[in-house]
Amino acid sequence: MDRNLLKNPTGEEQLEFWELTENGGSQWKVEEMPGDCGHDFPKDGVTTYFATSFELCLKRQVINLLTEGYSSEQLDAEPAITVEDWYCGRTDCGCTYLMTVCLLDENHEVIQEFKPDPVTLDPDCDDCSWKQVSHTFSSYGPGMRYITFEHGGQDTKFWDGWFGVRVTASSVTIEV
Repeated sequence: MDRNLLKNPTGEEQLEFWELTENGGSQWKVEEMPGDCGHDFPKDGVTTYFATSFELCLKRQVINLLTEGYSSEQLDAEPAITVEDWYCGRTDCGCTYLMTVCLLDENHEVIQEFKPDPVTLDPDCDDCSWKQVSHTFSSYGPGMRYITFEHGGQDTKFWDGWFGVRVTASSVTIEV
């Protein structure tokens, strides 16, 4: 069952399966690679990405692991959970990237959280090409039943349109 538990991770189905927790500015948009002032994706098969705007854009999925076919016994054995995401900026506008992933119990209480510091990319001094962030949860104790995955950001110049961070190819996998 080493499969991506996130649905529509690259935007091939527009915003289907994603809850838009923040949809500011010109709102979320799906664009084709590489996009205006963009970068080619370093892996084959990824042709679209999600673009953010001039106000905060965040989207999330809540994964019910029992519904996905995992047993309580499998989950209580603390299997390794790996989360990955890809983000980039444009060559003409700075942006900020945010990500939060939480392991939750049956009451949706946080057991463990991965929330890296926000990343700000400035095309004048940073490489704004696609970058991967990855984290593996382990030794988190029994009781995990849900995973929330949320990410997004915005641009740093408050330009109308879709000049903010771009995200794609997100994944959540469990090693059982």
